[in-house]
Amino acid sequence: MIRVLVVDDSGFMRMALKRIIEAEGDLKVVGEAANGSAALELAAKLRPDVVALDLEMPGLDGLAVTERLMALPLPPAVVMVSHHTREGSEAALAALARGAADYLWKGSALSGLDLGQIDRELRGRLRHWAAQRARALLPEGHGRAAPPLPPPGPDLPPPPRRAGRCDVVVLGASTGGPDAVAEFLLASGPLPLPCLVAQHMPAELGPELVRHLAARTGLAVRLGERGLHPAPGEVVVLPGGTDGHLARAADGGFLLRLAVGPGPVHPSVDLLFHSAALVAQRALAVVLTGMGRDGAAGAAALALRGAVLLAQSAASCVVAGMPVAAAEAARATGAVVEEGDPAALGRRAAALLAPAMLRL
Repeated sequence: MIRVLVVDDSGFMRMALKRIIEAEGDLKVVGEAANGSAALELAAKLRPDVVALDLEMPGLDGLAVTERLMALPLPPAVVMVSHHTREGSEAALAALARGAADYLWKGSALSGLDLGQIDRELRGRLRHWAAQRARALLPEGHGRAAPPLPPPGPDLPPPPRRAGRCDVVVLGASTGGPDAVAEFLLASGPLPLPCLVAQHMPAELGPELVRHLAARTGLAVRLGERGLHPAPGEVVVLPGGTDGHLARAADGGFLLRLAVGPGPVHPSVDLLFHSAALVAQRALAVVLTGMGRDGAAGAAALALRGAVLLAQSAASCVVAGMPVAAAEAARATGAVVEEGDPAALGRRAAALLAPAMLRL
């Protein structure tokens, strides 16, 4: 049974969310709160798996509550359910940066509150993030390390490790990612290679993230498009709601392909990393804060091909699941993984990719 805490200052919304959440029997609302202070007290007492959280409330707002929930010893996954977290809004981006795993807009373009939209989407999101949280809390040695990418056929040996010149940077992030990505890029400065960013988000949030990163870093940041040729020094943010795959272009550079893969979160870090493992001469891969394991299998595949691997340190993460899983999976192949906070990793990437260091 998945345990859910509902937080909303509207009594009607608390009642409606409870009925929607419990409609199929596998989710249980174990507590309700009308303000942020009560939510924090109940979360510490009840230890829910997931919190469905409003943004605007009297006293502590949803952003402040999210930040404090993430500081608990066993933080729940947070799904924002608010009029103010419409896809593409600054509030939605701020929620992800503070530690929210996901968000759902209460309204519709035509008529205010849209309970039908919530009924269609909320239970699936709560289930997904509860499962990701449960996997992140597994003890050491109980399924946390992902196996490397299997060879394409039963009689083929693993691909050889590649060495030499790096030709692309691939970066993955999720919960808490917008600010962590900005800190990495601000510290790295313009890199001499194309940099592709897979940050879990819905489709409409992509332009807002591009504006956020460009304003914070002063770098050339653009939203990925089908058929784009990423240029050296350019940061390409993969569009939300779909997945990005690297291919080789006729001129020897890279080509971006977009298609939705089978996974539950998009853009998928694993799919981006797997494609880089197949077509890059040598990649520099970075995994930043995020809930779950996306990127672990891709990091192992890159490690088998000699990629340079950087992972955010657990202590500096909003949620450490993704970088910890990726580091464990890569090290299982015998690879070396360097760890640090986002700024330290950015400086390390710049040093590794400086002209004198490009051939490692």
